[in-house]
Amino acid sequence: MDSMERNTQVTDFLREITEKLNKKLETIEASLVEGQKDIERMHDYYWENYTEMDQYGYENYDNQQALLGQVNANQELILLRRRIRKMQKSPFFGRVDFCYEGEEDPETFYIGIANFAERAGMTPLIYDWRAPVSELFYDYDRGPASYQAPAGVMEGEITSKWQYKIRNGRLIYAFESDTKIDDEILKEELGTNGDVKLKNIVRTIQKEQNAIIRNTRDKILAIQGVAGSGKTSVALHRIAYLLYHDRENLTSSDVLILSPNSVFADYISHILPELGEEPVQEMSFDLFTYRELKDTAPDCEDRYHQLERMMKFPDKEREERYQQKQSEEMAGQIEGFLAILEDSLLNFRDIEYKGLKKTESELIQLFYFKFQNIPLLARMDAVREYVTDEYETLRGRELSEEEAEVVCQKFASLYVTTDIYQIYNWLMEFAGYPALPDVPYERRLIEYEDAAPMLYLKYRLLGKGAHKRIKHLVIDEMQDYSYMQYLILAELFSCSMTILGDRFQTMDHASQDVMQFLPRIFGKKVRKIYLNKSYRNTLEISRYAAELQTAAGAPEQFLARHGKEVAESAFSSVDDLLDQVVKQLRLQKDDGYETAAVLAMTEDEAHDIYMLLKNRSVSVSYIDRDSTSFHPGLTVTTFYLAKGLEFDQVFTVYEENGNPLLPQARYICATRALHELYMYRLEPEKRDR
Repeated sequence: MDSMERNTQVTDFLREITEKLNKKLETIEASLVEGQKDIERMHDYYWENYTEMDQYGYENYDNQQALLGQVNANQELILLRRRIRKMQKSPFFGRVDFCYEGEEDPETFYIGIANFAERAGMTPLIYDWRAPVSELFYDYDRGPASYQAPAGVMEGEITSKWQYKIRNGRLIYAFESDTKIDDEILKEELGTNGDVKLKNIVRTIQKEQNAIIRNTRDKILAIQGVAGSGKTSVALHRIAYLLYHDRENLTSSDVLILSPNSVFADYISHILPELGEEPVQEMSFDLFTYRELKDTAPDCEDRYHQLERMMKFPDKEREERYQQKQSEEMAGQIEGFLAILEDSLLNFRDIEYKGLKKTESELIQLFYFKFQNIPLLARMDAVREYVTDEYETLRGRELSEEEAEVVCQKFASLYVTTDIYQIYNWLMEFAGYPALPDVPYERRLIEYEDAAPMLYLKYRLLGKGAHKRIKHLVIDEMQDYSYMQYLILAELFSCSMTILGDRFQTMDHASQDVMQFLPRIFGKKVRKIYLNKSYRNTLEISRYAAELQTAAGAPEQFLARHGKEVAESAFSSVDDLLDQVVKQLRLQKDDGYETAAVLAMTEDEAHDIYMLLKNRSVSVSYIDRDSTSFHPGLTVTTFYLAKGLEFDQVFTVYEENGNPLLPQARYICATRALHELYMYRLEPEKRDR
């Protein structure tokens, strides 16, 4: 079959599929209307007859169950309608002609965002990108191939493989596999202006990415990927695949993403719905820590407080102390402290109340031997419950609420203190660190360097059950989590995980190799994977960023997509610099971009730039630590809040003023740029005051 015939065949198939999708949508719309009528009829019946329903409530229960069933059915139809509407715009993006071993004629498989069949039980006309047969599309070109089907490994030969771009139901282009489609398609996709939010990559998933997405064997995947290697996209597509693969046991509510901030969460929030799945839970580790320490102190610093302080007031001694408090050595010091804490934390004495009596020696025996495996601050509760149960059994009566409260207070008073803040200060003295301010609860502020070790100490003293409801955890920006924080996560989650990051985008003055110590925390179940090819930036930007990253680990491979050379300029004033930013912006032009960013070092600098641009009547958005959404157009923010985001144009504003994070900051800024990168240096000695 020549190319003209094949294009005609594809066009005819596209027309056929579009018609069937339209009919399916009409059927869904009719079912939704009828379903809504059924719901209204059930409501009317209930309110007309509820006074006459049987006294045992059976009829009422049946009515409520029927109503719930119809509501759920309508909800399923709404989700299906959303999927069909999306498929109308682009029903499929790939095709594989596969000749099974022992067969003469190949079978054609069209690959799309979701399965589509005319009726349930029929052979799909389009196969979900996550279906077993779709492995052929991602992992093989022409020639021998195989895929893992439920019935076993299916062997055969790919006789033809095509990739398509369909927009609004119209075929834009087609590539055949023997034309090196991977790079061509990627160039086509990345060469266009950036979307406002992260793109899904179903059309361009690479073989090494596909292996990660479809991995169901390894419990924990740790992915070290260079900037622009698609780490986050791969992790999100992996979630979609796991939800598809294990639909009976895993739902969207069982998945949690630990993301750096709310803006990043918004930036990626559309991906799973685009892939046919419901959104998953998201939160930051800093927010979680704040909530967990709320009973210890009313306020707790986050990482951004620590970063701003490090950049504005560099203090080598303080930075070293921060690193030490997050280290494996600190974990060892906590264990040593706990071993001697028992003697100073308890003041044993006889307890007696209304015939309930335990001697000091009996209490010591129970505390140190019978309940020795219970965490220290929870152990006395176990002793109290044991003694109370013994008393109630012997007396044949239960303690009243008032009596139980008195007994509880008597046992609690055996502790010298249960205040985690005070006990943490004992730890600081034990470990040779300055103590935290001795102030009442309402005046306490836990600095970032103390948050993780304090929370870990709290868990070791009180215990913390694993979040069994969470069945898969995604940890993004893994290089920004300390050893201590990973100990906490291991305490909290025993589920499967996807851990990803880039050690060279660290927000510390020196990078830590998380991949080295993760197995010591999570055990041998950690599978390490490295992604060394960058797809995001033009070749010019990629090479520039690689030169900024002097340590080993810069991208080993680049996608050969060319663009403008990186522009480096120095300015004597902020006004001159912003004049140039406005001049170079391409957002309002006919061939303009969707997104641009001015990235500063600190929050104060970013806010000043934002206000100066507003005063020039430039349309601009501002992202700070409290922001929750990502917008098109021009954005001003800091380099650390831009992590994980990408922009068509990036303008980096920096000074060489002793900022210890400047090398990492410049690298992070450079790797945010899809098409154009401007590195603008302010000369402090010449700046306008």
